Amino acid sequence: MEQYDGEDEVYMQQEDDWDRDLLLDPAWEKQQRKTFTAWCNSHLRKAGTQIDNIEEDFRDGLKLMLLLEVISGERLAKPERGKMRVHKISNVNKALDFIASKGVKLVSIGAEEIVDGNAKMTLGMIWTIILRFAIQDISVEETSAKEGLLLWCQRKTAPYKNVNIQNFHISWKDGLGFCALIHRHRPELIDYGKLRKDDPMTNLNTAFDVAEKYLDIPKMLDAEDIVGTARPDEKAIMTYVSSFYHAFSGAQKAETAANRICKVLAVNQENEQLMEDYEKLASDLLEWIRRTIPWLENRQPENTMQAMQQKLEDFRDYRRQHKPPKVQEKCQLEINFNTLQTKLRLSNRPAFMPSEGKMVSDINYGWGNLEGAEKGYEEWLLNEIRRLERLDHLAEKFRQKAAIHESWTEGKGQMLQMSDYETASLSEIKALLKKHEAFESDLAAHQDRVEQIAAIAQELNDLDYYDSRNVNARCQRICDDWDQLGSLTQKRSEALQRTEKLLETIDQLYLEFAKRAAPFNNWMEGAMEDLQDTFIVHTTEEIQGLITAHDQFKATLPEADKERQAILGIHNEIAKIVQTYHVNMAGTNPYTTINTSEIDAKWGKVQQLVPLRDQSLMEENARQQNNERLRRQFAQQANVIGPWIQNKMEEIGRISIEMNGTLEDQLTNLRQYEKSIVNYKPKIDQLEGDHQLIQEALIFDNKHTKYTMEHIRVGWEQLLTTIARTINEIENQILTRDAKGITQEQLNEFRASFNHFDRNSSVSQRNQGEMTRG
Repeated sequence: MEQYDGEDEVYMQQEDDWDRDLLLDPAWEKQQRKTFTAWCNSHLRKAGTQIDNIEEDFRDGLKLMLLLEVISGERLAKPERGKMRVHKISNVNKALDFIASKGVKLVSIGAEEIVDGNAKMTLGMIWTIILRFAIQDISVEETSAKEGLLLWCQRKTAPYKNVNIQNFHISWKDGLGFCALIHRHRPELIDYGKLRKDDPMTNLNTAFDVAEKYLDIPKMLDAEDIVGTARPDEKAIMTYVSSFYHAFSGAQKAETAANRICKVLAVNQENEQLMEDYEKLASDLLEWIRRTIPWLENRQPENTMQAMQQKLEDFRDYRRQHKPPKVQEKCQLEINFNTLQTKLRLSNRPAFMPSEGKMVSDINYGWGNLEGAEKGYEEWLLNEIRRLERLDHLAEKFRQKAAIHESWTEGKGQMLQMSDYETASLSEIKALLKKHEAFESDLAAHQDRVEQIAAIAQELNDLDYYDSRNVNARCQRICDDWDQLGSLTQKRSEALQRTEKLLETIDQLYLEFAKRAAPFNNWMEGAMEDLQDTFIVHTTEEIQGLITAHDQFKATLPEADKERQAILGIHNEIAKIVQTYHVNMAGTNPYTTINTSEIDAKWGKVQQLVPLRDQSLMEENARQQNNERLRRQFAQQANVIGPWIQNKMEEIGRISIEMNGTLEDQLTNLRQYEKSIVNYKPKIDQLEGDHQLIQEALIFDNKHTKYTMEHIRVGWEQLLTTIARTINEIENQILTRDAKGITQEQLNEFRASFNHFDRNSSVSQRNQGEMTRG
């Protein structure tokens, strides 16, 4: 925004908010673009160029500098011709420095914004140029710039019906103001009598087309731009109207001179009447000013837009109905006074001296106070309306944002206070944490809305909103709820993280428990299986091997018990965590089905089976020791009897071959030999008894002897059979001898031959060999 220093620059006070107005009504921006572009081109065409896009074509600063040279008639510094950003900024800065050198104080308008194509800043800069070079120098009856231009319009349009110029916006909407200005100076161009107030489109198009065609005033706006908005942009209208002023200023001066000459001719006739009229009109006007100023100085604000709109409507009625006649009266008063003084001077008469307090200066002073109050009142009304508009907008915005926020926060507190994590598994906790992180992100995103709500509430307070108490109460509730949500969110986050950490610890302990419990459980099951496994042994060596293995197993029990205690310790640690931190465990160990009860039960079973195994091994060892004794006892006798039988078999064979003497002697010897053999029978019986014990003990082998009881029996029976057969042979020989009378010598020869071929001898020898092998 820009502002001028100096007493002639008061008109700028109403222009301070040009950018705010622009933001309030985008239609104004469109009007300003069109008007300012046409205004710039009306000057740039003198240099043979023009612009098409106001914010783009001034970015390099070249046409901006050219525009300033055309409208000022001065030469600016040489521009940079480069295409780089630094060259563009340099050119724009040269233009801005030139504007500042003309007494214009530029605020918030920098070269960078113009180079960047900032539409708002570009329009503001062009408006500054228009004010300085097209409007500031306008001066009408001790008023200048905007007020001077407005007064000039009022003076020129005063005689026209349905024309009441009070401002530079709505007073021009019907188009009659533009037509009146043209008709006042060039009546041949417009048939004013045919114009209708209710046909603004025709009026505006007529004025704009005539001005463009005959007055060299470019068409800066379309009729639709003015008719289509509730309040045309003031800057656009001022720019357009200033072009009419400059077009007619020369003709106006000529007209004024002619009027003065005419008035001088009639001054002598009107002097007295003018003096009387002046006195009366001055008194009435001063009294009206005295009554009106207090009304204009009343700054009592209203709480509602409707009430302020009514005040604005009253003010507009004042401007449209009450003030214009007074303006005309004041104007007429000044005209009468000036005319009177001129006539008196020309008539060489003393100057007219009004009554005390009714001098033109007094009236101007009072009128100045009136217009000051009026201007202040108008500014106050507009500011109040803007304030109330802003308040209504802010209040509605506050309600909408508050409603959206309250809808969003509904139920969030209860959700954050849920204890669902207390019974959740680790995977469920991680899912809850992800969900909570998403909620925290959502919560952070809503922080801006809460800040906006608080900022809106503060602005409502700053603007003295009438319902601030309820707004503040609602805002406080929202802020308190928000703080509570933040606290609950933090607490839930901490609880979820703490629970996750505990469950992760428990999960690790579960895993450790499973890793150690599984092999230990397998070991116990294997141990129980081994301890209960039936065993069959046949020797003391085998039982000693089992006993040794069992002793080695028992030696591992202390270490196994330590492992069991460690596994139980893991379980106890889990239980301690659960008890200490009040963790509500929802399930069992997910990594194993083995539990401490099962471990304790199996360990107890192992402890029970160990002594039972000890006892069974000791009993078996005793049995095997007894079996070994029986083996040795049997072997000791069998190793004697077996060789004895074999020896006896061999002796019988020799006896049968080598016998000498008579048959009777041989028979006697054999029978004595048989008796000695039969006397050996008790030892055979004793061996049978030992064999019976071995069979009862289920002993199937004996490493201490090569003789079995079966072999002994067979040998014994063969021995008895052989001795009996030999005796029988001798007896048969005796019978044969006696029956046939064979001599002893013949029998010997026969026996020798018989013994040589005797199969029984071979059989006997074979049997003896078999017994020996057995």
